[in-house]
Amino acid sequence: MTVSTHMLRRRRFLPLFITQLLNAFNDNLYKTAMVLFVVYSIYNSEEAEGMFSAVASGVFILPFFLFSALAGQLADMRDKARIIRIVKACEIGIMCTGGIGLVLAWQDIAVHAVAIPLLMVALFAMGVHSTFFGPIKYAILPQHLHEHEVLAGTGLVEAGTYIAILFGTILAGWIPVEAAAAGVIVTAILGYVVARQVPDAPAQGAVEPLDFHFVRSSIALVRNTSHDRRVFLAIMAISFFWTIGAVLFIQFPPLAKNVLTASKEVASLFLVIFSIGVAIGSVSVNALLKGTVSARYSPLSVIAMGLFVLGFYLVCQAWIPDPTGLLDVPEFIAHPMAVPLLLCLLGIAVAGGMFVVPLYAFLTTFVPKTQTARTIAANNIVNSGAMVLGSLLATGLSAVGLDIIHHLLLSAAMCLVSAYLGLLLLRAERAAQR
Repeated sequence: MTVSTHMLRRRRFLPLFITQLLNAFNDNLYKTAMVLFVVYSIYNSEEAEGMFSAVASGVFILPFFLFSALAGQLADMRDKARIIRIVKACEIGIMCTGGIGLVLAWQDIAVHAVAIPLLMVALFAMGVHSTFFGPIKYAILPQHLHEHEVLAGTGLVEAGTYIAILFGTILAGWIPVEAAAAGVIVTAILGYVVARQVPDAPAQGAVEPLDFHFVRSSIALVRNTSHDRRVFLAIMAISFFWTIGAVLFIQFPPLAKNVLTASKEVASLFLVIFSIGVAIGSVSVNALLKGTVSARYSPLSVIAMGLFVLGFYLVCQAWIPDPTGLLDVPEFIAHPMAVPLLLCLLGIAVAGGMFVVPLYAFLTTFVPKTQTARTIAANNIVNSGAMVLGSLLATGLSAVGLDIIHHLLLSAAMCLVSAYLGLLLLRAERAAQR
């Protein structure tokens, strides 16, 4: 069976799948609640709102750049299930810190002196948490799944992740911030309980000494991983994809508020549509490829993504703001340009999901099982470096006063680079088959 939904009934997959769902849900419940509350309730300037959104994105991404090499070493040379349990236990403390920050901001207590710093500390710590969990969620799949199940398992994890992002984002936009503060703590506790059911996944190769020098180990890890041209090109293409995604996510809240004159519920709706689209694309590409790991559809997918981004930009340009105030969801949907806008956004996400899922499967199937976590970690280092640069660029563009709407053109242009990298990967794939 190509789409191996039967895996959802197996302990070798189900606890990991649920743990990842809860992880993605909690990440996005916290991040979205924090950003929407600050953008809509604390700041009142497009420049300040865009800058805060970009800085928050950079703070979350930075740990991936700093600690991915160590995370990859640990995941390949220690029991992956044990690391998951440790990481999920730490999440409880992190979310208690973030929850306190949200409550203080809600109560308007020392907002700039205490609440926002606490929110940022928790956000950085969640980035560290995700850095150590990230390599495992993909690297453990070839260890617990049969070879013909890996692509389907990757697609299910990716689709499930975006469904979880969907629910986390919906809740963040619709529930009070104090409820979000309680929700992130409860979810962290549930995540730890489920993580304890993940089957053991001991190291499959020789246990080597850990290198704690993050600069040296990061350079060595990326260099050692890049010897296979297909893996190198997949990492580069994924990096540009997530840079595009980071810039888009940074733009959504301030763009919804200042360009579309829409409420925070509408900003949440944008993230929801994006999550649904990536989930659809993730499952669809597996059906098209029939379980075969291939970059066959990647170049066309990301070109289509760029065209949808351009369409999204044109609709935003033509949008006539409402002079009476912020539109709620029914008022927004009733706007004559709303349907074209949401269809463009859905198209961006579907094409993006079809582009990126086979590339992740490349990273776990074309390297020895003893190196899969380090390969994912090397990918995370390059991805996070590119995303931090994207965040800094978005921050700089906001600082010099460039309208947030014109940032969309940057995302569209980056799709061309991703398409070129996808084409090079496809050629390398075909060359290796000769």
